[in-house]
Amino acid sequence: MVQTEYLKADEPGFARAAALLRSGLCVAFPTETVYGLGADASNATAVARIYEAKKRPSFNPLIAHFESAEAAFGQGRFNDDAMKLASAFWPGPLTLIVPMAANGTVCDLARAGLNSVGVRVPSHPAAINILRRTGTPIVAPSANRSGRVSATSAAHVQEDLNGRISAVLDGGETDVGVESTIVDCTGPEPRLLRPGGIPNDEIEAVLGRPLGHRPPPSATPLSPGMLTSHYAPEADVRLNAVSVMQGEAALLFGTQAMLGLDKALVCENLSLSGNLNEAASRLFSSLRRLDSSGAKTIAIAPIPRVGLGEAINDRLERAAAERS
Repeated sequence: MVQTEYLKADEPGFARAAALLRSGLCVAFPTETVYGLGADASNATAVARIYEAKKRPSFNPLIAHFESAEAAFGQGRFNDDAMKLASAFWPGPLTLIVPMAANGTVCDLARAGLNSVGVRVPSHPAAINILRRTGTPIVAPSANRSGRVSATSAAHVQEDLNGRISAVLDGGETDVGVESTIVDCTGPEPRLLRPGGIPNDEIEAVLGRPLGHRPPPSATPLSPGMLTSHYAPEADVRLNAVSVMQGEAALLFGTQAMLGLDKALVCENLSLSGNLNEAASRLFSSLRRLDSSGAKTIAIAPIPRVGLGEAINDRLERAAAERS
């Protein structure tokens, strides 16, 4: 077990994080979505350390992060739709799946053997600072144990991975709070693989047509976040709950009533005002706090499936799925 260094988001911290990454080690750092566990995407040994630290299945591909769109363009073949989306949403919480370029450097292990690659340009200043210093693509899945609740703070990372990774750089709480939207641009029609930080209607407005049908959850996914069971707390999850059973934890949304709330062991409200942006930013941290209460089940109120509500519901449905 290694000693996990705690780094501040300052000049010495950025320099140390980049040096560790260049040497093939794993460093957690913030993006605008969630904290990512970074490693050199071109170094298979470094990537293997991510799978080991997270206990992540090696058939689950990783997203490569770049300091600029121009850097990402060198790793894949971007059709017109991919270029439109990159121009509209980068830097930001959008991942594009594109065919691998002949001279691409993202290693086979990071791509899970696929002939495609997931690419993204984050907007968080700490992430951009680190990417510029490393000068290489950095894969950075969420910095938590595989299948568990994603990390939105350095403290969350330490809860899950302390002693398993080289360092965590503390850049405060993340803004978006759910992972990036993933769009597959490997075929004639772009299709949604994972709802996320950019609502689907905004993507479709740029494309000028609807996204293709989303594939069902798979045991052999085309991109991250497609496993049937994912983002799961230790407690069981009960969705669309309108009442609370004795000893459950309760996760509320807005002002909607939940019967038997006095029976709850503990409760939290994602957004008292019913703001889906606020709810997304608080989702994973709220699940972690409720899970730490010791409740065996978390009862979750209905959340509208509009805008970021689609991404929130996606995460909750995977959290509630039967676990392997």
